[in-house]
Amino acid sequence: MVVPVLDMTGAQIDEIELQDSIFGAPINGPLMHQALVRQLANARAGTHKAKTRSENNRSKAKWYRQKGTGRARHGSRNAPIFVGGGVAHGPLPRSYEKRMPRKMRRAALCSALSAKAAEAHIVVLDRLELEAPKTKQMVSILKNLGAGESVLILLPEKNETVTLSARNLPKVKTLMASYLNVRDLLQYDKLVISLAALEVIESTLG
Repeated sequence: MVVPVLDMTGAQIDEIELQDSIFGAPINGPLMHQALVRQLANARAGTHKAKTRSENNRSKAKWYRQKGTGRARHGSRNAPIFVGGGVAHGPLPRSYEKRMPRKMRRAALCSALSAKAAEAHIVVLDRLELEAPKTKQMVSILKNLGAGESVLILLPEKNETVTLSARNLPKVKTLMASYLNVRDLLQYDKLVISLAALEVIESTLG
């Protein structure tokens, strides 16, 4: 697949051929869904906790006498049926981690990238460099590229100037190419990749 290479003004300066193994792979919806569920599950802390009746700090003394009240017999106010008592079958700390083979994870990434390429939602940029953090300048660059409002910008390495320039845009995110993941690929409409970031992706997934 051949796509144009643009500069920051939006003018075409070259063309580049994307690897078919990465950007022309079969689009596997269930596999992308599995990878997304795994990523969201692994992001969960799993620190939820509810106290049981044995952990609740209330009096252990018998609430009222056994007989003669006309009420049901009770020995403790920690029972789950009382307000302020323990919780029956409540949540406990646990891990939500899901495992997925590396080949499947990479195949899911290639599938997501191929879906973006098939819809012509990938913009290849020769370089993305700013002298100072300027949100207005970032908006102008994205407008020149025709990227729209929902954009994921892939960088070859950490770039504070570009990151700070895009930080105040609600539907724009910058991400290092080595941290590419299915959730971000599916969350944003357009994908802006610099040539250096493209080399990182191809060296990782190629």
